[in-house]
Amino acid sequence: MGSEFPLSAASPPKRHAFGLPQVVLIALVLAGAGVVAYLELAPRKPAAEAPLTPEARAYIGNLKLSDVAMKAALNFVSQKVVEIEGNITNAGDRNLDTVELICVFQDYRGQVNLRQRVPIVSPQMGGLKPGETKNFRLPFDNVPESWNQSMPQLVIAAVKFN
Repeated sequence: MGSEFPLSAASPPKRHAFGLPQVVLIALVLAGAGVVAYLELAPRKPAAEAPLTPEARAYIGNLKLSDVAMKAALNFVSQKVVEIEGNITNAGDRNLDTVELICVFQDYRGQVNLRQRVPIVSPQMGGLKPGETKNFRLPFDNVPESWNQSMPQLVIAAVKFN
């Protein structure tokens, strides 16, 4: 009687593979991974360079730089490298763990175009005992082309005693 369409029970609602709690959980995990990636991959600012202590400032007169020379060479990938070599002597009466220099390169107008802090004595090098002289070699492969080709200014920036 009657109807050309058979009566059928209503089809059950379709179940999605992920419900709201799972979607929220996945979003939180992805956001957390993004934060971790940002913190790990973001460029870091270098630690602030500590100024000379009054004790170190008073001791600087006992440190003597000698036989300082500069040369340029090409490294193994044909890149220009400027090298500064010399000696440092501890004419004082204290053992030193660390001595750092600031090398200041200038352009033809006298403007600073590279300022780099580098260690010339470190604990890994055995420090520097009273009366001892050690040689140092400072390679720079990042000196700008506008550099005036003169010896950079060398300033003792850090002295740490042991």
